[in-house]
Amino acid sequence: MLTRDVDPTRSTARARLESLQPGARSIDLEAVKLPRSFYSRPTLDVAHDLLGKVLVHRHRGATTSGIIVEVEAYIGEEDPACHAAPGRTLRNQPLYGPPGFSYVYLNYGIHSLVNVVAEPDGSPAAVLVRALDPLDGVATMRRRRGGAMKGRRATDPAALNVHDLCRGPGNLTMAMGIGLDANRLDLLGDRLLVEDRGVRIGPVRWGPRIGIRVGTERPWRGWVDGNPAVSRPTRISTQR
Repeated sequence: MLTRDVDPTRSTARARLESLQPGARSIDLEAVKLPRSFYSRPTLDVAHDLLGKVLVHRHRGATTSGIIVEVEAYIGEEDPACHAAPGRTLRNQPLYGPPGFSYVYLNYGIHSLVNVVAEPDGSPAAVLVRALDPLDGVATMRRRRGGAMKGRRATDPAALNVHDLCRGPGNLTMAMGIGLDANRLDLLGDRLLVEDRGVRIGPVRWGPRIGIRVGTERPWRGWVDGNPAVSRPTRISTQR
């Protein structure tokens, strides 16, 4: 069994990839950074194709990464749940492009949430990364998640299951060390990026977005069916 409470080396990262259940496999561990053209497409296509890609963050000398297993799409000013619904503002400016940049904002004054900007320049849209299946930097993720946060009782890092570390968008950014300083970063850079490592995933399911009050009828939440790192609940839905 892979030891979960130590930072994985390249070989143990391969072991993580090969042990993922169900149906996720790596055919090639050689990482390829996604090009700008990947993001400059319809948001639902970008969201679908982000599943199985690897989100990487380098911060203060530590590298953490994980396979994207759950996403949500937010599309345009006509989507009431999208931050672009009120029109262009200083806060939501990153949503309007260029594509392939990050959009990080503070949710309820507590958690930073990380999004990937999609669509051609000028069309406000993004994909929220909701969950990762951790790969690199598991020990670092444990330490970050295990610390006390704003008065909450500290959690024993050893008690955190590896699949719990990045389940949910707030836990994900905490474990990855992604804060507001990561807003509007170019994903073609070296700090925050998305890689294709040749990961094959199981079926992708689609259902209503969760954690929002409006626009809940739109089936724009996608996840890798059966992956243990996916948020709950997973109301069944369509396969796209």
